[in-house]
Amino acid sequence: MIREKPISPASGWLMLPVLIAAEIVTIAWIIRSIQSASPPSLIAALLVLAIVSICFAGLFVVNPNEARVVQLFGQYAGSVKVSGFHWINPLTTRRRLSLRVRNFESAKLKVNDHDGNPIEIAAVVVWRVTDTAEALFEVDDYQNFLHVQSEAALRNLATSYPYDAHVEGKVSLRSHISEVATQLQREVQDRLAKAGIEVLEARISHLAYAPEIASAMLQRQQASAVVAARARIVEGAVGMVEMALAELTTRGVVELDSERKAAMVSNLLVVLCGNRDPHPVINAGTLYP
Repeated sequence: MIREKPISPASGWLMLPVLIAAEIVTIAWIIRSIQSASPPSLIAALLVLAIVSICFAGLFVVNPNEARVVQLFGQYAGSVKVSGFHWINPLTTRRRLSLRVRNFESAKLKVNDHDGNPIEIAAVVVWRVTDTAEALFEVDDYQNFLHVQSEAALRNLATSYPYDAHVEGKVSLRSHISEVATQLQREVQDRLAKAGIEVLEARISHLAYAPEIASAMLQRQQASAVVAARARIVEGAVGMVEMALAELTTRGVVELDSERKAAMVSNLLVVLCGNRDPHPVINAGTLYP
């Protein structure tokens, strides 16, 4: 594999006046050669002028958070990451590469989750190039490679977890956002390591059931919510009934046998667990028939 190799070019601010001075001297040489009618001297001066003019092509600028990948006759020579005005061998080619942090948001993918339910999912990947040589020479197009591999990792993640956990403690796409994001970032990074790309963050940006099952799943979620609410109401009602019986016994308000206690418990549970407000009934008789 081709690894990044930093190089230190010459200062452009130093080479620029040197080249300008060399060009002025060469032009003066050409003028003297013409005046003296010396063809050999004129040819030599013209060759020097051509070389000096070519050397101007070695001047280049590197902006902040940018790199230039240098190649000499097809061979990787190194990368320049230091911002500023530089000069290097004019026969080299210098490809510009951004080192800035960038975002990629995938399209909405339709996949099946771990339970086989069709869902729509999308993600945002925050990334940057850290190895310029790998980014340019190890893959054909590192940005397209990033897009394809990120979507492939997202598909694999969606099939590894259910959309919603119906068992307490089970990891799901909807309820365990941080765990799922960590897993997604790790998988995307593993796929992009060979391209010299560092993944700073990867998170799900869109998550929903597919339209064909969305209404059915909404009813299922509503039913689960109703069952959970009912269980909480029953739990509270039982505690209140238990407290009421204990208070009656402790204060000696009334003594109840097992049958009357059962009737009282039944009435209290109906009152506490019912959906409607209770209607009071006045008992005009005695406690015992």
